[in-house]
Amino acid sequence: MNEKWAQVREKLLGFWNQYSKAQKWVLASTAALLLFAIILLTYLFTRTEYELAFQNLDSSDAAAIIEYLDGNGIGYKLSDAGTSISVPSASSSKVKVDVGSQGLVQNGSIGFPELSKSSSAIGTTDQEFKVKFRNAMNGEIQQLLLSKQGISKVKAIVTLPEDSVFLNESDKDKAIAAVVMTFKPGFRPKQEEVDSYYNLVKSAVPNLDIKDITISSSTGDLTPSSQLGGGSALGGALYETQFAIQTEFENTLKRNIQQFLNPIVGMDNMVVSVVSALNFDKKNSVESLVQPLPDNDNKGIEISREETNETYQGQDGQSSGVAGTGETDISNYPSAGSSGSTTSEKVHSIVNFEVNRTTNNIDYAPYKVKDLSINVGVNSENMTPEKLAEIQGVLLRSARVLLAESGLDLSDEALTQRVSVLSQSFAGTDVSGGGASASTYWLAGAGLLALALIGGGGYYVYRRRKAAQEAAELEAMTQVQMPTIDIDSVASESQVRKQLESLAKRKPDEFVNLLRTWLVDE
Repeated sequence: MNEKWAQVREKLLGFWNQYSKAQKWVLASTAALLLFAIILLTYLFTRTEYELAFQNLDSSDAAAIIEYLDGNGIGYKLSDAGTSISVPSASSSKVKVDVGSQGLVQNGSIGFPELSKSSSAIGTTDQEFKVKFRNAMNGEIQQLLLSKQGISKVKAIVTLPEDSVFLNESDKDKAIAAVVMTFKPGFRPKQEEVDSYYNLVKSAVPNLDIKDITISSSTGDLTPSSQLGGGSALGGALYETQFAIQTEFENTLKRNIQQFLNPIVGMDNMVVSVVSALNFDKKNSVESLVQPLPDNDNKGIEISREETNETYQGQDGQSSGVAGTGETDISNYPSAGSSGSTTSEKVHSIVNFEVNRTTNNIDYAPYKVKDLSINVGVNSENMTPEKLAEIQGVLLRSARVLLAESGLDLSDEALTQRVSVLSQSFAGTDVSGGGASASTYWLAGAGLLALALIGGGGYYVYRRRKAAQEAAELEAMTQVQMPTIDIDSVASESQVRKQLESLAKRKPDEFVNLLRTWLVDE
């Protein structure tokens, strides 16, 4: 057996030694690369790919999922201190569906279905049922809130009033709810969403008022809007809308100023600040105007006329004479006298004119600029007083247009108090820019060093290969196969001479080497 192994070893050594040094390197590197490829492909095609299926789990939910996976023989990996579970990618979808259908993920809360699962065969005491019912209600509220967008964790506690026949309706305790919510990173609920949280809790608990609900988060208490009977106007959607409009107005004005100054001073050579005060009051006005027709002697269109003319003729029956002068007259009373005829005329005319009647319904739009402040800082390099005056003049005219309906004094002296242009050197003031430049230099230096190392390594490998190739060529040149002459097959010396002469003519170098060999042998 040892002889056979020795023969095999000799054959392998003979097979290996028949190649040059360069060929040996090629064969060895090819075999190593092929072996590495086989190992890599075997690992890639036989390993188990795991996919993150559950994360941010409560300890009870993680335990329930692990129990399900162990019972079904499904492999898993735990991460993030046991709050995340990864399962094989091939069965990830099936595991998610099965876990969801069985309700194993409840974020640490139970619901009303848990009451039927944990019921005892001999019954439940009244106090035990109240505790379970309260826990189930807390779990249902948590599950309702977790169904909303952007919420990662919820903890709810509901205190239900005690039933008593000895208390009046006004003296009975009221239900109270306290909720603590944790939002996902980067999520900030709007006022409409906050109101929906309060409505969900109010609808889930009987006889619960909005004022008896407290919802808190990591950033503070969430206040309902005034429409729900809580909070102030600052916490409502109106404030958020007005703040967004004011911010958008200031940002738009700032961008316009930057676009104007960019070709003049450059974006890196200016700083713009805009502060505004907007009027958000919306007014409705109705005007009823009555005007005569033009070019009509200040009159309207005659639409009706009524004229009446009366004439009266008769005897005048008034008394005449001197009072109390006759024999039969009464003292101090006028005596009868002669009467005359009288005539009277009465004219009555009514004319109705139609005038212009105009009704204007005027809606005064909000979002008017009440006051404005624009401050611009420019780099003093290549900046002259004339350029500063021109820039300030342009900004003054823009501010005058924006404040046209504000009712403020729009003279140049007054606007100068609201618009200012500062000239200052920006050199050495940007600390963050210096840090960025230093880091850039460090990165550039590291990159150059890496390139130098790679280049040096490549040159070293190239020199090694070239030296090996030169050594192989030199070895091949030194190991020149000596020419041989088959003297045994030569019948006479003349034939040997002819072969030597022919060899000396065709290959003089080999002929010289042959002579040297003969001389050494002798």
